[in-house]
Amino acid sequence: MGLMFLFTDNNAPCQRTVTAEQLLESEDIERMDWPARSPDLNPIEHVWDFLGRRLAARTLPPVTIRDFRLALQDEWAAMAQQLFDTLILSMGSRCETCLAVSGDHIPY
Repeated sequence: MGLMFLFTDNNAPCQRTVTAEQLLESEDIERMDWPARSPDLNPIEHVWDFLGRRLAARTLPPVTIRDFRLALQDEWAAMAQQLFDTLILSMGSRCETCLAVSGDHIPY
């Protein structure tokens, strides 16, 4: 990553475990301060949610890792480009909403 690498996370409990802290320390990776209630405006979160819902709705859910990978690839390929376009185009209004509530919870 280079000497100027800075790690950011969203303060999720899995990212704050002793093991995670030790790994970052052992690799000399500096962690950026991040407010605990910061809004997550990353549109990929909506994509992961969509994929999770599609996988859960399958008649036969994947059982093995291979099945899971194939099902995930199938669902990804079936996603309409319009979903991505909508998420990208929504960024302006989502940022405006975030500013309007001073970074507090965004009802979306």
